[in-house]
Amino acid sequence: MATLDVRPRLIDALSVLRDRVDAARFPLPLRGAARARRNRAELLAQLDDYVIPRLRSPQAPLLAVIGGSTGAGKSTLVNSLVGRRVSEAGVLRPTTRTPVLVCHPDDLHWFAGPRVLPQLARVWVPEQDDGGEDAYAAGGGRGAGGGPGARMAHGSCAGHTPHGGHREAHAGHGPGAGPEGHGGAHGAVDVRGVGAERKAGELFVEEEGAGAAEGLGYGAAVGGGAAGGYGAYGGGGGGSGVGLGRDGGGAEAGMLTVRIETDPALPSGLALLDAPDIDSLVARNRELAAELICAADVWVLVTTAARYADAVPWHLLRTAKEYDVTLVTVLDRVPHQIATDISGRYAELLQRAGLGHVPRFTIPELPESAGGGSGLLPATAVAALRGWLERHAQDPVARSAAAERTAAGVIASLRSRMPALAGAAAAQHAAALRLAGRVEEAYERAAERVRQEVAAGEVLSGDARAHWRDHGLDGRSDELLDALTDGLTSLLTCAVDEADERAAEAWRRDPAAAEVSLTAAEGASGAGGRLGVIVRRWRRCLEELAEEETREARAGQAGERAGSVEPEESAALLATALLGGRRARTAGENLADLLGAQTALRLCERGGRLLATYLERALDGERERRLAPLDQLTVPLDQQPELIAALSVLQREKQRETETEPRQEQRQTDERARAMQKEEVSG
Repeated sequence: MATLDVRPRLIDALSVLRDRVDAARFPLPLRGAARARRNRAELLAQLDDYVIPRLRSPQAPLLAVIGGSTGAGKSTLVNSLVGRRVSEAGVLRPTTRTPVLVCHPDDLHWFAGPRVLPQLARVWVPEQDDGGEDAYAAGGGRGAGGGPGARMAHGSCAGHTPHGGHREAHAGHGPGAGPEGHGGAHGAVDVRGVGAERKAGELFVEEEGAGAAEGLGYGAAVGGGAAGGYGAYGGGGGGSGVGLGRDGGGAEAGMLTVRIETDPALPSGLALLDAPDIDSLVARNRELAAELICAADVWVLVTTAARYADAVPWHLLRTAKEYDVTLVTVLDRVPHQIATDISGRYAELLQRAGLGHVPRFTIPELPESAGGGSGLLPATAVAALRGWLERHAQDPVARSAAAERTAAGVIASLRSRMPALAGAAAAQHAAALRLAGRVEEAYERAAERVRQEVAAGEVLSGDARAHWRDHGLDGRSDELLDALTDGLTSLLTCAVDEADERAAEAWRRDPAAAEVSLTAAEGASGAGGRLGVIVRRWRRCLEELAEEETREARAGQAGERAGSVEPEESAALLATALLGGRRARTAGENLADLLGAQTALRLCERGGRLLATYLERALDGERERRLAPLDQLTVPLDQQPELIAALSVLQREKQRETETEPRQEQRQTDERARAMQKEEVSG
């Protein structure tokens, strides 16, 4: 297996692909859209949390994620592998809410920053002075003091802003400290916000089963504003404390965290991560567990003798096989009497699933396995698993093979996952176009209706027609214009309402619009008011146009009565001629008598263009408002071709790398041979 090396071109291709996946959206409730959203989230988690960081830092420690069902004993297993209680185990479920990452002190810098799991704020506990089974023992009670044996909880926490900025915060001192003020027991402040509704002094227990330790801690965020913390847990007689804080800076309320522990007992080059339950009742815990597993070099999947055939762990196993990850299984809490039988059945199931080659470890049921025990199994119970992990972490060849296999498996899986994602993107785009087309079609018919009814003189009816009849008998021009304006507004409003109903009916028949409503457009119910505003603007422009032509006619004395005609009279006749159709033939003749035939003809042509412009503007504005719900869904027009193109570039770079590796290995072999020859000659 070739050793992972920095691969700029491959990393660039993966980064572009990652950005394309991130930009993809699947908002319409089509068949397969929910699956596409899950696949997108899973892809992003694997690329951000594991593949790209691993390719950029091939020398980073091997990360083994301990995952499994509720009550499988993950935390107890992690504690036992480390040799002290670093992750709280208990009988209440779900126990592990905040993931815990344990590494050697020399490896802390690999996990303190956002290299992996960038979406999680870092909270860590420095190296313990004297850890052990009492590391989480209950310390001082609520209020002043836990006596001489209680140690002060202090420590540091760090997180990363959404923009990638690094910040640190330092926890304050808890009130349960002993006389000396410190005793070496370090604590951590969880930067996840506790919410504004929590009152000062209210205890918030981060992990169920964390013991009876209660206290109040305070913290301040450096460069991040004031911060307060609740619940600093001091170790009675020496050990680590856990705190919970609220940070006013980079870590917003509700930000997820990962707690970092260091212990020299763990070999350098290996990190363990205790993940939340994959079948947790809390949806976010399940999602976080899946994201953490995607960040693993090695998956250590833990199940029990009672639940080894459950669907949830087997779903993970099938996923691991699909991605060809480095996988280890642990059959935990197996009664001695049936250990051989259960182990054999489990091995048979693995073999049948094509996973017979997967390393399998069995841990017997012991008193320490129970939630009320010490949380530590005998070293002999986990010796085989610990030995396997240590060998793969410390042996360069095995370590490289494990990381290379997992990274290569994820990249290879993109061949099938990306086309499926692109297909879902194409379906979203097609559905969005289809829904938009229904609105476009409805408004095209509305525009045609308005043109026909204006040409037929439908506006010149009712009050407008009455005012037109009175106009020749010294009727007022402004009243005629008012009636025509109201009539045109009513015509447009009826046409828009009909278009909306036609489009809404088409959307109701389309499953893609199940969660999209035309009424979701801002101000969709106020069409009449908006249309009235546009028609009044048209009227003002028409009056200005009539005044301009009338003024020119007066100057040239073009008509018989041009010198005495008023602009309002010209505007009323022009509006009647444009909106009255056959019912207002005499309006044009009267306008020609007033201004002259040539001027009247030019005025009617300009007025007709002005009317067409405003009618189009009115209908286009309403159509765009009805399309706003679709626009807000942000279905990119070109997301399918961009996904396919990004995959094509990645495959080309991967193929180039595959073809290059044998030549590089041959050159390395030749160089070693020449070096040996030189040594022989010099000897």
